[in-house]
Amino acid sequence: MSFQKIGWVLLASALIATGIACERDTTGSDTGTVQIDGSSTVYPITEAVAEEFLAVQPRVRVPVGVSGTGGGFKRFTKSDTDISNASRPIKTKEAAAAKKNGVEFLELPVAYDGLSIVVHPKNDWANDLTIDELRSIFTEPSQVALWSEVRAGWPATKIKVYMPGADSGTFDYFKEVVAGKEGTIRSGKMFQTSEDDNVLVIGVAGDKGSIGFFGCAYFFENKDKLRAVSVVNPVNGESVLPTSDTIESGSYAPFSRPLFIYVNKKSLDTKPAVADFVDFYLEHSGDLATEVGYVRLPKEVMDRVKKNVAERKTGSHYLDAEGNKRSGPLSEVYN
Repeated sequence: MSFQKIGWVLLASALIATGIACERDTTGSDTGTVQIDGSSTVYPITEAVAEEFLAVQPRVRVPVGVSGTGGGFKRFTKSDTDISNASRPIKTKEAAAAKKNGVEFLELPVAYDGLSIVVHPKNDWANDLTIDELRSIFTEPSQVALWSEVRAGWPATKIKVYMPGADSGTFDYFKEVVAGKEGTIRSGKMFQTSEDDNVLVIGVAGDKGSIGFFGCAYFFENKDKLRAVSVVNPVNGESVLPTSDTIESGSYAPFSRPLFIYVNKKSLDTKPAVADFVDFYLEHSGDLATEVGYVRLPKEVMDRVKKNVAERKTGSHYLDAEGNKRSGPLSEVYN
């Protein structure tokens, strides 16, 4: 064989080897994968970010699971994932599990959401609801089964409830607001649960007597199938619908809330793909959150989030040094 032919064979072998190496890096390398799971409410934002990120980093894999906020934290606190989507702050017991397993984390708010109460569009009676009326539908020991039992003058139509499951951060948030720490959400044939908000949309859209709740993005995306109910603000008595303006201002109370991603610090420090993805997420989350139906954070809050990432500030702003829960507006708590 001539030296020229030998040269071509060696070059071809090198190219094949390079191609195999690249394929392995694209599909299997830890530095080329960002593992994400958690909230179905935060999913639309993270999925939109992942799609945009893959356009500029096509060799990085970004699988995004939807096991609910609680389910996501179960995996995250065992280092099974790099990032956990969450529609509520981490709980004391979840933070304790992370500490026990040696998982340090960064808590990063990424958008505002308004938990939306929705009914079938042909429901022409329930235009607004008070927290007490929601309590009568959703919490024990109430036995309410008909709309006429919720408010006098409403029809004797059977109520069918579609709501997130117990692993959902949206469920936790709703329970805290409506039932309180000691209250219990009802169960039984009247109640249908799912961690997939699209299943809840289909349920409410198919039953005239139905009521449900989930993040505002799923309502905004399905306005042709659903109708939002105004919620009576318990402070000033005003009846308010979920809109971008009322959610950002907090007047849609008490169901306006921040959404989060939680990032494993070790992943951030040792996996370049994770660090690149988080930087990209924070840079573009405002536009993409708006695009999928949520509300962007104020610039001063997002600047603080980016600063915390740069400084690797770990732990939750919603838990004090003793692990007790803190509460209040995001702009005050997230200092």
